[in-house]
Amino acid sequence: ARGFEVGDDLRARDYEAVLVIGGTRDLPGLWRARRRGLPILQRLDGLNWLQRVLPTGLRHSLRAEYGNRLLAFIRRRLASGIIYQSEFVKDWWERAYGPSSVPAHVVHNGVDLQSYSPAGPQRRPADLYRLLLVEGSLAGGYEQGLETALQLATALQERQALPVELMVVGRVSRDVQARLEARSPVPLHWQGLLPTERIPEIDRSAHLLYSADLNAACPNAVIEALACGLPVLAFETGALPELLAGDAGRLAPYGGDPWRLDPPDIAALTRAAAEVLENQERFRAAARAHAEAHFSLDAMLDAYLNAFQEQGAL
Repeated sequence: ARGFEVGDDLRARDYEAVLVIGGTRDLPGLWRARRRGLPILQRLDGLNWLQRVLPTGLRHSLRAEYGNRLLAFIRRRLASGIIYQSEFVKDWWERAYGPSSVPAHVVHNGVDLQSYSPAGPQRRPADLYRLLLVEGSLAGGYEQGLETALQLATALQERQALPVELMVVGRVSRDVQARLEARSPVPLHWQGLLPTERIPEIDRSAHLLYSADLNAACPNAVIEALACGLPVLAFETGALPELLAGDAGRLAPYGGDPWRLDPPDIAALTRAAAEVLENQERFRAAARAHAEAHFSLDAMLDAYLNAFQEQGAL
């Protein structure tokens, strides 16, 4: 739409700039681009950290640490500019590896506000509240988010007398599903991985998105939900304080050290969830308005293009 062509082959000779989403194993290709004097912007997520506090397995731990070192090497030696997904991510990288020696920007993710919209089928259950959890994968230590979601759903039903069900989108092992189903007092619905085009429909079918990722960098699921008019609930960790404001959702104090995975404050999370569920019209309108004001695709694109233009590209 803006007149730029995009490719993914570093061996080509006709590109004018490089955007590295996280990292790449094609370090020789980046070296060649750098030697040609081309701008290389590296967009950084958070660091891998769960392997340092949970027994995620040797293979997972090695891959996570290798990923951190690869990202850090590109940041230190090859990138001519950095785009952090949030102020939280910027602070995290600077604590771990020191300030960047090249220009750095913070750009929150954006979403197509036409595709992700409250307009569309509204198939929310009429006899109970649907809590939604959306992640690409709930494995490698992220299963804890499911445990917390189930505790939340149980507390809402048993302590707040709010009938609920829990819908989970993302990859979850059968063993974990069976373990949770064996002790769940609320209906559980496992959707598995879904095509991107299904997410707006799923968001519109829920009453509340629980963002389960602790110390999250800038979760797309949160921004997509807000754009669909779905309020968001989360603990006050990571970039979530940057992404939520007003009545777009509610943040609850974690109640311990999230970096050590201390037991969370389920009671505080439950109270925040109940407020949103009992005031749906106000929170849904605020969620959409917040997305329109802060998370449009055009605003994100403008910020990326400005970063390239500052380096004499495009």
